[in-house]
Amino acid sequence: MDLNAIKKRLNDMQSQANNQGGQKTNLFWKPSVGKQLIRVVPSKYNKDFPFTEMKFYYGIGSKRVMASPSNWGEKDPIEEFAKKLRSTNDKENWRLAKKLDAKVRTFAPIVVRGQEDEGVKLWQFGKEVYQEFLNLAADEEIGDFTDIAQGRDIKLSTVGPESTGTPYNKTSIGPSLKQTQLADTEDAIKQLLENQADPMKVFKPLTYDEMKSSLQEWLSPEGEDEEGSISSEPAVAFDGVTTREAKSNYSLDVKNVKQTKADKFEDLFSEEKTDDLPF
Repeated sequence: MDLNAIKKRLNDMQSQANNQGGQKTNLFWKPSVGKQLIRVVPSKYNKDFPFTEMKFYYGIGSKRVMASPSNWGEKDPIEEFAKKLRSTNDKENWRLAKKLDAKVRTFAPIVVRGQEDEGVKLWQFGKEVYQEFLNLAADEEIGDFTDIAQGRDIKLSTVGPESTGTPYNKTSIGPSLKQTQLADTEDAIKQLLENQADPMKVFKPLTYDEMKSSLQEWLSPEGEDEEGSISSEPAVAFDGVTTREAKSNYSLDVKNVKQTKADKFEDLFSEEKTDDLPF
């Protein structure tokens, strides 16, 4: 057997599997508990800013994660629905709207020191780490830590659940004191600058109707009752915790007129409807 041919075929199959669904399984990186050293690479897709902010929904409907269509400048039915809920000035509606708010995640192209041969990875993080990065960027004494000739590596310190008191790890960042090159050779630097994934293309947007369907499923997981009203016990899954809300007044009855569940839901998205939601 030709061992090289076998390895090549294995790599080809892995590449095909990674590209299915618009995501590469080996593309994303996250820090492990302990100390690590990374370098933020200048973005190929935005020369002036290495960070890409995207909005995501978690636990709405049967889909575990959904990227908001607003990331691509498209209409987002969940965002529209939350806005209409807030327009009612009703406390319960505002509470529901808050649960429907998208979560912002930020992506940065990075190289893990000691693993440079694996190329550029995408590290996604939340608000706290993003704020730390922005504080570093605003510090004139630190300068541009992404500079390919005189930038700085970023030191990470990650603690686990036993230290955070939550089910999640927590990462803090800080700049290296020494200024260094992105890589040892011009060719290596060129490879890192050119071979990057665009977060906006890694994720595939769902259609407006697909998003709306997931929202409807989340609002009425138990289905329709005998009178055709929406169930008032939406299943809620946020930050990895799934709960079930107590009964509330989240029926979609409109002026006591019986409608099918589909009709009531469509009313919420009718562009001709200008009054508040019928809660």
